Amino acid sequence: MNKIVNDFSITVGTKNGSGSSTANNTILRSIFKMGIPVSGKNLFPSNIQGLPTWYTIRVNKDGFIARQDTNDIVIAINPDSFTRDLASVTPGGAFFYADDIRQPITRTDIISYPMPIKTIVKNDPNVPSDFRDLVGNMVYVGILAQMINMDLDKILAALTFHFKGRQKPIDMNFNALKAGAEWAKVNLEKKDPFLLEPMDKTNGLIMADGNTAAALGSIFGGVQFAGWYPITPASSLAEALNDFLPVLRKREDGKHTYAIVQAEDELAALGMAIGAGWAGLRSMTSTSGPGLSLMTEFAGLAYYAEVPVVIWDVQRIGPSTGLPTRTSQGDLTFTYFIGHGDSHSIILLPGDVSECFDFGWQSFDIAERVQTPVFVLSDLDMGMNQWMSKPFNYPEVPMDRGKILSEKDLEEIKGNWGRYLDKDGDGIPYRTIPGNKHPMSAYFTRGTGHDEHAKYTEDSDAYIRNMERLKKKHYQAVKFMPKPVSHPLKGATVGILAYGSTENAVLEAQHLLEKEDGIKADFLRVRAIPFTEEVTQFIEKYDQVFVVEMNRDGQMRQILLIEYPQFAMKLKLVAYHDGLPVSAKWVREGILAKHTKTVSSGKKAVISKQKAVKGKPKKTAVVAIKAKTKKMTKKTAADKTVKKTKRK
Repeated sequence: MNKIVNDFSITVGTKNGSGSSTANNTILRSIFKMGIPVSGKNLFPSNIQGLPTWYTIRVNKDGFIARQDTNDIVIAINPDSFTRDLASVTPGGAFFYADDIRQPITRTDIISYPMPIKTIVKNDPNVPSDFRDLVGNMVYVGILAQMINMDLDKILAALTFHFKGRQKPIDMNFNALKAGAEWAKVNLEKKDPFLLEPMDKTNGLIMADGNTAAALGSIFGGVQFAGWYPITPASSLAEALNDFLPVLRKREDGKHTYAIVQAEDELAALGMAIGAGWAGLRSMTSTSGPGLSLMTEFAGLAYYAEVPVVIWDVQRIGPSTGLPTRTSQGDLTFTYFIGHGDSHSIILLPGDVSECFDFGWQSFDIAERVQTPVFVLSDLDMGMNQWMSKPFNYPEVPMDRGKILSEKDLEEIKGNWGRYLDKDGDGIPYRTIPGNKHPMSAYFTRGTGHDEHAKYTEDSDAYIRNMERLKKKHYQAVKFMPKPVSHPLKGATVGILAYGSTENAVLEAQHLLEKEDGIKADFLRVRAIPFTEEVTQFIEKYDQVFVVEMNRDGQMRQILLIEYPQFAMKLKLVAYHDGLPVSAKWVREGILAKHTKTVSSGKKAVISKQKAVKGKPKKTAVVAIKAKTKKMTKKTAADKTVKKTKRK
């Protein structure tokens, strides 16, 4: 039997609400502490408890930690999902199951290991009877640990972290785990190939979830007010603010320097945040798609009144039924055009946990510099799951409060200013905030019905001037946007453009396309809208650019087509929307299905197209198209239309 070391997947099937979270996170953190690259994803139903839930772990020595489509090791604890769990095991894989589940093992192409979990817990004198069900989960951790060579010292360290040093639950859980390991050592013969061996590839890294990182980044960005309303998967962001702000934002006299308000609904939450932003506070809210729908009216008001505020949208499949606990990138176009009338939003698109922290503080700088709502689009996979990450960097640059006029400023210009007057030619006006006692600091405005000096008007010319200035401001804001992240490949012939949490899957697919299919692809991850010049240059460079997204309609591609209509023929959609975190296999197959290779050969243009079926491309089909050399080719057509494209 050939060993498979540090390169496999583990899936645990349990019931939602069974208390398996501690056990599964212990497996994840233990492997991480062994120095092995790893990721974990909780796939849970939208009900409170009772229905099947799965936790999947990817172990990969090369650092590829996107979700894996196959299940090498499956641990079945739930009778209701037993048949499904058994069927999901990869041929040659390992199947651990609770032996009190009285269902037949119908497969002969896998290795099966029964686990007497209830018996082991019952015989452990250190486990009180009312804790047996919860602690029983640690038994399968112990059995797995023994069978795949997990380090017990690392497991103990993981438990200590989880229980924050509380010795009683640490001891109770660790004893149950050791009992499982001892039983497996005596009673199970290892027949599967999967093993762990220590590495050093996680040195200097941490594990964290995106929502916690976003909260910490917001705190270090100076957040002073947060209005929120509970909604999965965004609730834990506001809850993290509640956890950390009392510790980090307290004066010497013990008084807090912030306010967090749970509102009656999402509309009220944003309304409060906008009021705080208008008053000069750094303010924010967090929600998901359905909550964002309710916020639309106030979001439009903030856009036209030019009030800085930060809105985190942790995307999910919605609305409130179906798959609201599954991940998605389905809010992009809605967010971009949110509001009433003509509007374009500034959107930040973090791709990992570290960027959730960075955009937590950068979003406030941008919101105040541009004087507009800034939307940060994360997703459930990034927000709620644990990820390896580099440690967060404390912001070294001072806060950018933008164009705020002080009393001294107003005195120097002798009160000659207008709240919506474009003095600098960048579309961004100057503002004052409450507390400024200068008699010329005050202004009153409502939505779009104002002129440059904030005076109420219904004059059409004033409205047009205001709308054109807002458009100018949006595109001038590009200089404040984070630039894309580039993953170039020497000799690349095609491009891949993606955003958000798809990065890990795309990087692995980029590797597989070169290794297995001979296709070299350049990869650019977009981090903000409006698009920077690097996006323009990237699309110009290639005849084929595959836009990878987790939605049905290709929402990023839609926005790209609006901004770059001249590139319509280049942009090829690779989109999927089953609610599961994207896998490299899906990305690769999606690209192969739409990849077309064009080669010039004398007077002929040879076009080949590869299609992927079940992970393997078909043999290349070659179609010869006769064409005179003087006829317009794709290149000459592009040359005749425009030499250099610029976004208007």
